[in-house]
Amino acid sequence: MSMTMSQKILARAAGLPEVHAGDLIEANLDLVLGNDITSPVAIKEMDQFSSDKVFDKDKIALVMDHFIPNKDIKSAEHCKCVREYAAKHDISHYYDVGQMGIEHALLPEQGLVTAGDVVIGADSHTCTYGALGAFSTGVGSTDMAAGMVTGKAWFKVPGAIKFDLVGKPSEYISGKDVILHIIGMIGVDGALYKSMEFTGEGVKNLTMDDRFTICNMAIEAGGKNGIFPVDGKTLEYMKEHSKKPFRIYEADPDAEYEAEYTIDLSELKPTVSFPHLPSNTRTIDQVGDVKIDQAVIGSCTNGRISDLRVAASVLSGRKVAKNVRCIVIPATQQIYLQALREGLIETFIEAGAVVSTPTCGPCLGGYMGILASGERCISTTNRNFVGRMGAIDSEIYLASPAVAAASAVTGKISSPEEVLG
Repeated sequence: MSMTMSQKILARAAGLPEVHAGDLIEANLDLVLGNDITSPVAIKEMDQFSSDKVFDKDKIALVMDHFIPNKDIKSAEHCKCVREYAAKHDISHYYDVGQMGIEHALLPEQGLVTAGDVVIGADSHTCTYGALGAFSTGVGSTDMAAGMVTGKAWFKVPGAIKFDLVGKPSEYISGKDVILHIIGMIGVDGALYKSMEFTGEGVKNLTMDDRFTICNMAIEAGGKNGIFPVDGKTLEYMKEHSKKPFRIYEADPDAEYEAEYTIDLSELKPTVSFPHLPSNTRTIDQVGDVKIDQAVIGSCTNGRISDLRVAASVLSGRKVAKNVRCIVIPATQQIYLQALREGLIETFIEAGAVVSTPTCGPCLGGYMGILASGERCISTTNRNFVGRMGAIDSEIYLASPAVAAASAVTGKISSPEEVLG
């Protein structure tokens, strides 16, 4: 039986020679992830287990990132709960103030995920790690609790959709534009419980950061996971960041896909998702005159160093428009430090932006950029649902860092070419 890349990884983890779409399997886990919102629920659920011991203290990652530094008493209590749990069980990979970052940028940076791994996380954007050739997916806190105790999880083996990427993207076209184009094409349920497998000669023209962004938003198309093949760029990234062993899997030439799409990267334009769904996309030439009150550049989707470099290149020597608030959030401490060393932080501040400590912050309406009634924000985050960033009648427009930075300068949704000439 031929298998896709994801199916081969799951078969290995389940100790089976092969699996088929729709099979129910129990798979061994290489990593279990939780954050300051979902982990307290999982920890409470563990009270129902006969054993409260973790299966492997080195295969659990607890990242305090959503409301860190704590914004109020409730968030402080949540972090205290996780902090004490991590200390009790001697969890190796616990990240708090000073070491933390946004979880889906932090874990690859710290080398905790490599090719061939099976990873679950109590956060829907755990699918990010497919960029490294891993099978990773979001689960609920109860499944996280079971995973921490047993080191196993049940899966229904997903079918797959193949995205054949061809061509080379033009300047200022990033992974964000690629995935927004795809979501706009197939819809928010177009890949429901499917593995979104990206392949083709165009893959070589995407950076690792592009791939992280694309896999991060697989869930916004309903995908169970997103995954890229392991190539030279993947190997270079893993060599730089990790000492873990890895396993390379390739889809069989005759693997079955429920649908196949060809995406010509050379034809893509900067793409923006209008409220209130990621699938409500328009290319930059179709946007019209949309004034903004705020621009957010950061998140697990677009807070990496390449994102900050692009934003800084647009903002350099320019000023944020009057009455626009521009908030820049490096995704990890390491990224923050690198941006500082490269002078990017100075560029942001001189332009009139503010720079935050690493945090999810405004992405989920937490803090550091909540919208008031009727306000509009262009954001490099991953969701623009009703009330996602504040008031229920506020609006979020999703875009790349280049478009977000350009829009901060003009005060309306704009292409970088409008600013750079």
